Amino acid sequence: MSPSEPDHHHLSSAERDALRRRLNLLILGDQRELTGSDVVEQAGVDPELAQRLWRAIGFPDAGDTAAYSEQDVHVLTAIDKLQRDEALPTDALFQLVRAIGHLVSRLADWQISVIVDAVEGQVSEGRAGTRLEAAVDVATDVVPTFDEVLRYAWRRHLAASAARVEALGEADSELLSTRVTVGFADLSRFTKLSNELDEIGLAKVVQGFENHATDIVAARGGRVIKTLGDAVLFTCPDPRTATTLSLELVRQIGARKDLPDVRVGLATGSVISRLGDVFGPPVNLAARMAAVARANRVLVDQETAKTLTDDQFEARPLPARPLRGFGLVTPVAVSRRRTFRAH
Repeated sequence: MSPSEPDHHHLSSAERDALRRRLNLLILGDQRELTGSDVVEQAGVDPELAQRLWRAIGFPDAGDTAAYSEQDVHVLTAIDKLQRDEALPTDALFQLVRAIGHLVSRLADWQISVIVDAVEGQVSEGRAGTRLEAAVDVATDVVPTFDEVLRYAWRRHLAASAARVEALGEADSELLSTRVTVGFADLSRFTKLSNELDEIGLAKVVQGFENHATDIVAARGGRVIKTLGDAVLFTCPDPRTATTLSLELVRQIGARKDLPDVRVGLATGSVISRLGDVFGPPVNLAARMAAVARANRVLVDQETAKTLTDDQFEARPLPARPLRGFGLVTPVAVSRRRTFRAH
């Protein structure tokens, strides 16, 4: 059943309203019965603080609508206390809030798209009468567990990031800048493919690529910085890890019949890590390398190639070519060195 088709079972207006309230309660934990003014009054804070918090999170201005709950009062009170206690500079405090709002908004959109597919499946298979009923059933099972998963994952990643910062050194310049190998993996001939597939087919390809690529990067010691639809940007602590990981990306994704071929560019050097992203020449150079790589190939810069001098890798310099922003560059094609057994 397509999303535009009606549900098989009819619900009265009162039944729909009751299900919507129940769904809202399952997700938020309490009902939205307070206006912004009510929240400010109960929290006893400056209205400007509330407005700044909600805008940093990404909430639209609700006016006099009852769009808030007791949870909003609790969070606003907690933020006000952090500010008064000067636990962090105010600008830093709201940078953290803005980061949460930005990332969680994307996370919510991602998760809802997955849940919508699950709901459609339940309705089409007759396991639920309407989409709204199916959504309530899914939320009942999923929301409590993923509330825990979200906090668990955040704390684990926070601990890992703190450990990386501690390992860099104490100088401010060392905390801002670090030497890594940057990888950029993208799907070959994606523009042509996007013109051939419908939206659902294209979404499946992108999702499949992101899932497999991020799994391989994480399992092999890399860190995914961001996904860009047909591309994944990642970093590794050293060139050898990045090269091994990239060759595995090419091997696994290239072997799949449901995904296009992949190509990877690597560049090693100093980058600035800021607000969950990385910046610097290696980022751009890795992307340029990927853009000129053939399908199922890994191209690296000279800085990466000079560390791959043992019997594990085979490095072959290619003819120099101009790369935008870098002038004339000599890419190096890397592959696993073949071993031959004597018979």
